[in-house]
Amino acid sequence: MKPLILLFAAPFATTLLHAQSSPALEQLAKVMIGSYTSAAQAEADTSYFNIELEMVRLWPERTDGIWLYVEQAAARSKEKPYRQRVYHLQEVNDSIFTSDILSITGGETLYGAYKDGALLESLQMDSLVELAGCTITLTRRGEAYIGSTDGRKCSNAWGKATYATSEVSITPGLMVSWDRGYNDADEQVWGATAGGYRFVKRTGP
Repeated sequence: MKPLILLFAAPFATTLLHAQSSPALEQLAKVMIGSYTSAAQAEADTSYFNIELEMVRLWPERTDGIWLYVEQAAARSKEKPYRQRVYHLQEVNDSIFTSDILSITGGETLYGAYKDGALLESLQMDSLVELAGCTITLTRRGEAYIGSTDGRKCSNAWGKATYATSEVSITPGLMVSWDRGYNDADEQVWGATAGGYRFVKRTGP
């Protein structure tokens, strides 16, 4: 069975020292923003889907961190993404960052907003719902950002799961996301077993 993907769908409670934008936070956003594909991995290993990932800047005028709009879709049905999220990036210090994950109520009206500025601007804050416990904490190591969710804190009810975990590695040109669901006995019940999805960046911001 092909692994299910839950990119950045899971969190870590911490005190933010710098919520506003900063050069370090802007650099993280620059590395993340772009158009990605897992086509090469899917071709090499048919247990993985060919997935396309789009990530664009949202509300650039805001000063409470950086906001990103995200769509994930199977390449064969790009017009109907199976996941939409908003990421709220904030800085703890110049090498530690958090990414809060928010779902979008009524998000189907925004399909394709990553390429339509007017549509993207129609997204309202009151349509967002934070996924409590699903924050990812990222640590910068050279050019890489490595992070994960915190233990069992990210609740998940898909299939037989009760919680989910995410491990993420972001470098210029590549994002690797390994998302897994577990039951109460800490047995993996969905997700990849051999490693994360490898999203190769096709275009930058």
